[in-house]
Amino acid sequence: MTRRASVVILAAGQGTRMKSALPKVLHEVCGRSLLDWVLDQALALDPERIVVVVGHGADRVRASVEAGPATGRVSFVEQTERKGTGHALQVAAPALGDDPGTVVVLYGDMPALRPTSLQVLVETAQENGDEATALFTAVADDPRGFGRILRDEEGDFAGVREERDCSDEERAIPEVNTGVYAFPGKLLLEALPKLRCDNAQGEYYLTDVPMMLAAAGKPVETVLLEDLDETIGVNDLGHLAEARWVLQLRILEEHLANGVAIEDPATTFIDHGVEIGAGTRVLPCTVIRSGVVIAGGCEVGPFTHLRAGTVLEEGAEVGNFTECKKSVVGAHAKAKHLSYLGDARIGARTNVGAGTIFANYDGTAKHVTEVGEDAFIGSGTIIVAPNTIGRGATTGAGAVVTRGATVGDGETWVGLPARKHAPSKISAAASKVAGDERDA
Repeated sequence: MTRRASVVILAAGQGTRMKSALPKVLHEVCGRSLLDWVLDQALALDPERIVVVVGHGADRVRASVEAGPATGRVSFVEQTERKGTGHALQVAAPALGDDPGTVVVLYGDMPALRPTSLQVLVETAQENGDEATALFTAVADDPRGFGRILRDEEGDFAGVREERDCSDEERAIPEVNTGVYAFPGKLLLEALPKLRCDNAQGEYYLTDVPMMLAAAGKPVETVLLEDLDETIGVNDLGHLAEARWVLQLRILEEHLANGVAIEDPATTFIDHGVEIGAGTRVLPCTVIRSGVVIAGGCEVGPFTHLRAGTVLEEGAEVGNFTECKKSVVGAHAKAKHLSYLGDARIGARTNVGAGTIFANYDGTAKHVTEVGEDAFIGSGTIIVAPNTIGRGATTGAGAVVTRGATVGDGETWVGLPARKHAPSKISAAASKVAGDERDA
């Protein structure tokens, strides 16, 4: 960035085609909202201000932003009547001040635009002078409702025609407008009051601004987005699924490049905000949610679900049909089969047998279970939290360790309810004889 910039994010739409009461921009993709992805794009520019235009579900959108990474960097304006993109910028104009520098316009439903591409757009505008505008275009086989780019006889930008207003000839134009702009702030503020709504939708189109500037002899540059995935705007659940796969693939590629062996990317789901160390293997049909941290040398899956707050320490293994929630699995500990680890702290080298359940919820609150190092949790054990299983302790198969029934270091507990196992006198005598024979 060579000069100052402001960002306006349009996030007021209801998204009726989503068929959901949730505001469109709060629908999640790979563990975060659409709007959070766009806020990342904005933050990558390190702008002086970010203005989010809210409307439908305004309070929920504000609360979501204020709870996220952009908190403290964003101001909000409310578009109570939604009369188009141009009207949204008119509403936002007072929040931009008298000289906002380069004004970048983004959409809260375009999560796949790369921050690096956005930086190119802004640099293109700024390198062509204080009065230059830049906008993204794309060449699409399926225009999907985008406006068409109009050019003059010399091939220079002449305007944008929204699809509903296009003639048949214009509708055949393959170059489309993505709606993302970098405007010279002062010229934008001068142009916004001049917008008119004499079009098929009766709305104030922001697309009229670059056309007005070009007609006035101001430079308007176009930047071609060659990766059409970046242009995805989410208008329905089909688009949401399309955007999710694009972003998921980027996340998987990043982990692969960092030395994480993902055996079958097509069946592996890893959210944004997951940390995985090099040398870890992720097996098929695994789901890893945001907020999970996995050290190096671990094995996860197949059919494993790791939820927020889970930490796998070096060399830990979590396997078939095991779910972890807010649990720490110590170094080289194993939970390989059919287990639920809820709010557990499991020590190094401990083995959790098949079918083990850490019963962490009492109907009102969640509780923690601590398991020491080198423990052995027998198959089918149920541990009712809060509880403590000591270092080197053992539970027998099918044991039910009731709430607060602490298992001491090195102890063996069996039964339902589980009790400390005391070897019988006969067993003790037999053990002594066996020991004497070994000594002999």
